[in-house]
Amino acid sequence: MVNMWEKVSKNGVFFCLAPMINVTDTAFRQIIAKHSRHGKPGGGPAVFWTEFVSADGLASEKGREKVLRLLKFDKKEKPILAQIFGSQPENIKIACEIIAKLGFDGIDINMGCPDKDVMKQNAGAALMRTPALAREIIRAAKEGAPNLPVSVKTRLGYNTLEYKIWLPELLKENIAALTIHLRTKKEMSKVAAHWELAKDIVKTVRDCDTNVVLIANGDIASLADGKKKAIESGFDGIMIGRGIFGNPWLFDTKRKKSPTIEEKLKALVEHTKLFEKLLDYRNFAIMKKHFKAYVNGFDGAKELRNELMSTNTSKEVSTIINNFLKKLK
Repeated sequence: MVNMWEKVSKNGVFFCLAPMINVTDTAFRQIIAKHSRHGKPGGGPAVFWTEFVSADGLASEKGREKVLRLLKFDKKEKPILAQIFGSQPENIKIACEIIAKLGFDGIDINMGCPDKDVMKQNAGAALMRTPALAREIIRAAKEGAPNLPVSVKTRLGYNTLEYKIWLPELLKENIAALTIHLRTKKEMSKVAAHWELAKDIVKTVRDCDTNVVLIANGDIASLADGKKKAIESGFDGIMIGRGIFGNPWLFDTKRKKSPTIEEKLKALVEHTKLFEKLLDYRNFAIMKKHFKAYVNGFDGAKELRNELMSTNTSKEVSTIINNFLKKLK
C-alpha cells in the first residue's frame, strides 16, 4: 500500500483544508490550488478533502450517480482524500471499493459531524457513542480499499471531553491519520477550541500509536499561529476551515502581502464562473455564501454585496464587479 501520509508528514508541520459541505467543492478547491499552489500539486495545502459524501448513497445503484458528481476532482487538487460518512459497514465497504477506482489518494471517515440528519443515521458524531461500530466501519473501509490509507476525522467527545476513552478505541484499528476537531459534539463551534488540552491529547494518542499522523482542527488564526500551536503540542499537521473563506491565498507561504480589493473581486468572479461550469447541478444560491467573505473591509463593500446577492448567474456577477472596479480606477 502506498501511504501518502508518510510523504505529507516527513517535512515538519503541514497544513490542510477542512472539508466543509457546500463550501469545499471542486470549484473552490481548484481556486485554492491556483492561488496557493500556483496551479501545481504540492505547496499550498498539503492535502485536500472532498466534501463528505454518503456511503449509503454511493453503495446504492439508485443514488450512486448523484453522489459520484460530488467526488469529481482535478489533478491539481492531489493529493486528495474522499471523505465518507455512514453507519452500515457493508455499505462502507462497497463505497470504498468504488472510491478506490477513482484515483483518490486515501479515504477519510467522518466521525465528528454534529448535523442532526447525519446523526439520525447513527453516523458522524453519533459514532462516538458506539465505538465498537466505529471500529467495524474502519475495518470495512480497509477491506473495501486495501491499497488506500484510511483515516478518521472526529471530535473530543460527544457531550463531554472523553478523548482518553474514545481516541484509543479508534487507534486500535491502526488508522493512517487522525484529525481531531478540538471540541465536543455538544460544543459545536460555540466555545473556543480546547488548545489547552492539546499536549494531553497528543500524549493520549502517542501512548497508543507512535506512527499515526495527527492533525488538529479548530480556531487557527494564521499559518504562523497554526505552526506555533502544532510545534508546542506535538501535532503533525493543522487543518484550517473557516479561515479560508474569501482568502484562497491563505496557504501560500511565499505571499507576503494581503490581497488587494481588485485581486479579491477578480478571484470571486473566477470562482463564480468555475462554480457555474463545474457544478451546474447545484443551485447558484450556494455560491452566494462566499460573497460576504470576498467582499468586505473596503468602502462600498456593503452596497456591492447587496447588489451581488440579487444575481443568478456568473455573467451578472462579472458585470457588477467589473463596473465597480472601473469606478475604483
